[in-house]
Amino acid sequence: MFKLLKYLKHYTAESILGPLFKLLEATLELLVPLAVAAIVDQGITGEDQSAIWKYGALLGIFSLVGLIFSVTAQFFAARAAVGFTARVRAVLFRHIQRFTYEQADQAGASTLITRMTSDMNQVQTAVNLTLRLLLRSPFVVLGAMVMAFTIDWKAAMIFLLAIPTLSVVIFGIMLACIPLYKKVQAALDLVLGKTRENLSGVRVIRAFCKEEEEIAAFDRRNDVLTAAQKFVGRISALMNPLTFLLINLCIILLIHVGSVRVESGILSQGEVVALYNYMSQILVELVKMAGLIISITKGVACGNRVQAVLELPAGRPAQQGMEHPDAEGSAVAFRGVSFRYAGAQEDALSDISLTLMPGETLGVIGGTGAGKTTLVNLIPRFYDVSKGSVLFGGKDVRSLPEDALRSRIGIVPQKAVLFQGTIRENLCWGREDATEEELMAALKAAQAEDVIRQNPQGLDAPVRQNGRNFSGGQRQRLTIARALVRRPELLILDDSASALDYATDAALRQAIRSLPWRPATVLVSQRAASIAHADHILVLDDGAAAGYGTHASLLQSCPVYREIYESQFEKEGAAE
Repeated sequence: MFKLLKYLKHYTAESILGPLFKLLEATLELLVPLAVAAIVDQGITGEDQSAIWKYGALLGIFSLVGLIFSVTAQFFAARAAVGFTARVRAVLFRHIQRFTYEQADQAGASTLITRMTSDMNQVQTAVNLTLRLLLRSPFVVLGAMVMAFTIDWKAAMIFLLAIPTLSVVIFGIMLACIPLYKKVQAALDLVLGKTRENLSGVRVIRAFCKEEEEIAAFDRRNDVLTAAQKFVGRISALMNPLTFLLINLCIILLIHVGSVRVESGILSQGEVVALYNYMSQILVELVKMAGLIISITKGVACGNRVQAVLELPAGRPAQQGMEHPDAEGSAVAFRGVSFRYAGAQEDALSDISLTLMPGETLGVIGGTGAGKTTLVNLIPRFYDVSKGSVLFGGKDVRSLPEDALRSRIGIVPQKAVLFQGTIRENLCWGREDATEEELMAALKAAQAEDVIRQNPQGLDAPVRQNGRNFSGGQRQRLTIARALVRRPELLILDDSASALDYATDAALRQAIRSLPWRPATVLVSQRAASIAHADHILVLDDGAAAGYGTHASLLQSCPVYREIYESQFEKEGAAE
């Protein structure tokens, strides 16, 4: 948490002025009991009405000036806290954006969302309260004790008894709560993870009538969070009653001692009232300090969780990779590639070798879970190989900077993702300076011209979050167009035409083969007809290469490919 405070240096002035104005307000507050004592002794006991008016006006001035100081302090504290949190959140977001697939998988989406939202809100609250109260409350407590000693040192000895006792109670409860709040935040992660999973899979849940089971699973996690919050709440709730009990016992003792000393003529009635007011001020400030400590405890726990994410390594530096002379001039080459996911017991891919030249098309086919998506994810270095090497332009992808590598590749993932904005803004992700003619050419090649024609706003038609105002086929065609806008050297289509009809799919493949810059293409598909005309076809079976060749040769030599083709032949043959 304390490592994050370096982002507060941009608000040094606010961080100084906020507590400063709070101390000025506290100074006025310490003078109030003296004015009240003067009213009692001079105005009421001395029957001097002018003294009542004079000191009453002074109290009004104290209140007005104190209000101005308090509002000013709140302004500076809020500005520093909000600005600090905004900077940390921006740094955290940039750091997360640099995560590799492995790092994102390790952290978990729900955990990262919690760090960006709930944890950062707790940190903001803690910083705000710290700037306003961390100096003010101890200042008032110590100041009240000093002022009490200026009135009567024997009566003020009660203050020396009260403050250490209260401190033991407050800090004891605080130390007990710190680890418990960490458990609460961990339980919150689980609840958010379940919530995110249910919201993203709500259609599947309803399709399989699993609402009751998912509600029960959510309730179980929610009950764990509730129990953790109740447990820590019960402990922290002891702070206020114990504090009030100790303070009131001290007040009773103070009134008793004060009455004896008034009767002896050592103290005046006004001075006893002032001592009582100082004791009340200590009570109020200690209660505030108790709340502050709880907020700081939560903030530190949440800040540590944010810092833990920031300390995770993000991204991968380019490594010194070997160049392969036999792969010079190739677009993509795999040399004995094996890959295993972190924590997995077996390889997802094993001993894959192939070569794809510029302008050629590689078809990748296989059953569900065969490793098709894993294979294409190795090319842009979303994952690093466990063994062997992936070459791009004759160079190991690990020796290339990630941005330089990916800028030469157009990727259309399995899940068609569009971002909120307009069609033009989404297409320009491919290339920001693309002209309208280039955007329309990409749409035409992706068979998405009708999406523009059907909308009177054309390229400026709105796109809702995740493209929810478009059908699955429209989203896929728009994401393909987005990749084509880049004019990539290598185009990867990862089962990205699954929602298209056979005629549109065929027209799309023909348009890609006719692209003027002739990119190398990796086409992943479940349909044998979609890859039948590819220059090379890789058949994957449980992560291994079951066959590699052309459509005709694989029908003769690869039982896996022949089985896939024959299972689809009647339907796809009719469509072709």
